[in-house]
Amino acid sequence: MNVFKMRDLLKSRLTHLKVHYQFNRDKESLRIYRTDNQKGVTVKLSPIVAKFNKGQVHIVDEIVYYVEETIHQMKDEAHKTLNEKRIMPVIRATSFPTETKEGRAFVTESHTAETRIYYALDLGKSYRLIDSELLNELKLSKQQVKEMALFNIRKLNNAYKVDEVKGNQFYFINTNDGYDASRILNTSLLNDFENKIEGEMLVAIPHQDVLIIADIRNKTGYDVMAHMTMEFFTNGLVPITSLSLGYEKGHFEPVFILGENNKQKTNPSPNVVQHLGARKDQNKRK
Repeated sequence: MNVFKMRDLLKSRLTHLKVHYQFNRDKESLRIYRTDNQKGVTVKLSPIVAKFNKGQVHIVDEIVYYVEETIHQMKDEAHKTLNEKRIMPVIRATSFPTETKEGRAFVTESHTAETRIYYALDLGKSYRLIDSELLNELKLSKQQVKEMALFNIRKLNNAYKVDEVKGNQFYFINTNDGYDASRILNTSLLNDFENKIEGEMLVAIPHQDVLIIADIRNKTGYDVMAHMTMEFFTNGLVPITSLSLGYEKGHFEPVFILGENNKQKTNPSPNVVQHLGARKDQNKRK
């Protein structure tokens, strides 16, 4: 399988949609957009091909489902009443674009040196990142968006699974609702974990659909955390960062795990260490 065959395969699976396609050979991407309002989604083909060639053939079904839901929901959602709108936060890597292909700036907030907060209009089974144009259509200010997002992220169910590895406890939030990583913005949730953790608390958001909280009680725990976050980061559909973060009393601090049970914390800086106050906000899938 190569990007050209994957492009053709996706197009053959999406013939029931009223869409146009734009293939970018240099970026190895396929833009799929509605015929009525030109709204759509861009799919990076090379990561999908890599997973497909590793035997993860289900990735095609996942992408097809994602595109279908996104295209169906990309109608004019701005005319809903305020009570019907659900604004959520979405965490992305700092390498993620800060504006649309048309040049409209996304509504964002700084988070850490590795991550940035975006905001999204929840559409049910998908979401649309909020840009300057949509912000005007929604008749909301950036501050209102942030406050609504913070409120909504705190309302989500935070069910988790726990695993013990060589004396260390690892908690996994993986609901696949599109906002698992966004739960890192829920200060109350993190503080609840901090109160019961016996060792050092680390958190990680290797990709969109998981939040890992670790209770590191011995040196081996750091190596386990490093291996785990890299594995999740490599295999995630929307990777964010393989870096772990120390958490203490509302502050994040990046932790570089060097291997052989060694770790090193970076020097705090305004862009790296961020206090989690009442101004934190949320959003959803892209």
